[in-house]
Amino acid sequence: MHVYQVRPRKDHRGVDLISDALPFGRLWYSGPDDAVDYAKFFSRSHDAVIRVYDDAGNVIQTHDSGPDVVGNAIVTTSLLSVCLSL
Repeated sequence: MHVYQVRPRKDHRGVDLISDALPFGRLWYSGPDDAVDYAKFFSRSHDAVIRVYDDAGNVIQTHDSGPDVVGNAIVTTSLLSVCLSL
């Protein structure tokens, strides 16, 4: 599991996306939403936790990201059972 941190920059120019999964250590973004979207996109094939921090270091948001195989299997099974019942 990869852990991503979205932290405000000390120079107040956006946020840093920090993780051991990133090839360069940290990435700069203008806002937290962009950083969260990037982390969700690149962690879609494995489990990940994305935590957004405020200036004081408190967690203000947590996002779980990962494969959606279980959700798709449930939907597929539900659709199959509906089709079979017709």
